[in-house]
Order: sequence, then C-alpha cells, then structure tokens
Amino acid sequence: MITSDNNFNLQILIWLFIISFMVVTMVLIGGATRLTGSGLSMVEWRPFLGLLPPLSESEWLRIFELYKLSPEYNQINSWMALSDFKYIFFWEYFHRVWGRLIGILFLIPFLYFLLMNKMNFEILFKSLIIFLLICLQGIIGWWMVKSGLSEVPSVSQYRLSIHLSMAFVILGITFWTALDLYEGPLKKIEFLDFIPLIFISITIIAGTFVSGMDAGLVYNTFPYMGENIIPIEYGSLGLFDPFENPVSAQFHHRILAVLTLIIFILYSIHYINKYKLNFRILLMAFSIFFQFIVGILTLINSVPVHLGILHQFGGVMLFLSALWLLHYPKFSYSLG
Repeated sequence: MITSDNNFNLQILIWLFIISFMVVTMVLIGGATRLTGSGLSMVEWRPFLGLLPPLSESEWLRIFELYKLSPEYNQINSWMALSDFKYIFFWEYFHRVWGRLIGILFLIPFLYFLLMNKMNFEILFKSLIIFLLICLQGIIGWWMVKSGLSEVPSVSQYRLSIHLSMAFVILGITFWTALDLYEGPLKKIEFLDFIPLIFISITIIAGTFVSGMDAGLVYNTFPYMGENIIPIEYGSLGLFDPFENPVSAQFHHRILAVLTLIIFILYSIHYINKYKLNFRILLMAFSIFFQFIVGILTLINSVPVHLGILHQFGGVMLFLSALWLLHYPKFSYSLG
C-alpha cells in the first residue's frame, strides 16, 4: 500500500487518479456533444493546430463555410446562422481539446517518471498500454466523425460503440492500475466476483448502440414498448437486427439493465454472507439502483440533455464501483 513516505509512488498514484478523473469527464463531455447534436460540427481533423480555437471573425467564417459543405448542414441544419454554429462547435471543440489535454497530462508526467527511473516494470508496461490506447482513441474518434461526413449525416453506431467502449477500457485499466499501486495487486480473483462487472460492461456496450442510433427516442414508456413487453418491430432486420434496429437496441438495453440488477441483488447476498456488509458493496448498490432509476427517467422523458448526461455519469460510476468492489473484496472494513 502507498504511504506518504514513498514520494514517487504517491505522485504516480495521484497522476493515475487524475487521468481517471479526466477520462470520466471526457465521457460526460462526449455525451453532451452527442446529445446537443454537435459531433459533426468540426469537419477538419487538426491534431496539433486543433488546440487553438478560432481567433478571428475570418477564421469563424472559414470553418462555417466548410461546415456548410457537410451533409449535416445541407440536410438538417441549413437554417443555422454563424451564432447557432458557434454553439455546436463549442461542444465538439471542447471534446477534442479535452482529449488532447488527457494525452498531454499523461505523457509529460510519464516521461518524468521514466527519466527518473521511478516506475517498476509492471507500472511502466501498463502506462505504455494506456498511452497507446489514448493515441488510438484519438484516431478512432476522427474515424467515427468521418462516417457522418459522407452522404448520411449520422455517425456509424458501430464506430461510436467502439469509441465509447474504448473510453471505458482506458478508464478501467487506469483506475485498476491506480488501485494496484494503492492496495497492492490481487493474487487471485474468483470467477463469481467477475460476474457483476461482466454484465455491467455488456449493458454499457448495449447502451452505446442505443446512443449511436438515437434509440432512446423510439419508445418512451416503461416497461411496455407499445402494447407489449417485446416490441412488434423486434427482429425485423434479420441477422444484424440487434445492431441496426433502434427498437431492438433499446429492448436489449432494457432487458440487460433489468437482468444486471437482478444478478447484482443475488450476488450481493452471496458477497455479504462471505465478506460481511461493507462500504464497497453499499456504494455499488447505490450506484446500480441510481443508474436504473435515472435510466427509466431518461427514457420516459425522451432523453433530455441533462438526464442523458446524468445517465452516462451513472454508468461510469457504476463501472468504477464494480471495479473497486472486484479489486480487493476483503480490504473493505466491516460495518458490523
């Protein structure tokens, strides 16, 4: 375990937690970008110059004219004036700049710790993996945006799913590495303890397809979809129906959310009997019930921006609480 006497390890730990926080924030910014319809406002990919916002009226006019050539403007947003464009541009610009900041704030401390020879092989290896994934994520992000700059002004749900799932992979590895440094690496994990995290992760992936197809807008009632639990459109697209039918995507996300909640309740009974009641299991219980309730509220209110972001935040917190519970079950203190 880290102590304040081990200064460099403490600095590395703080660094990893800061990166974890920044990735969480990045996911929320990305959610806001998606929910405000801002993701296709920047039609250029400028990895280095993109840090600078438009600094003159002529530059604003230049990028607005580029946007006017895009399918989104011609098919959806042709009513926009420059002032309207600036609003959607802000969210996509903020999203991209925050991603660059994550890369910079990861790379500079990493090089410092490396030059000072203060990283053991395991931390060094995991840090290299995280940095490569951060770089890859930037490429995936532009690959996703490009899919919406063609004839159809909508990003591919497959590419969006990969992009958002990669954010959770980066967050998971970073947070787990920080936990290894703080609590010590685990020697053994029973398979049963993986089950809540597995179902949470599958439900999150299903949610990325809901987001990618705006499937939260097709049925805004719960638990019924129309007059049935199983919607009449379910399975209508054949083999790729789960990934290309918005109705089926929403149905799968609902079913997985309910199933995950039931599995957690059953698992928590086993956990408390084995390890006793502790803060970690209580935090995860709060997170999963919070996420389930917010998910229903988001759905029945037709996915307003504030509830959509809150639902995304709930998913991130549930994912992290599941990782924390999994990391070291016996480390938590007993409440009685």
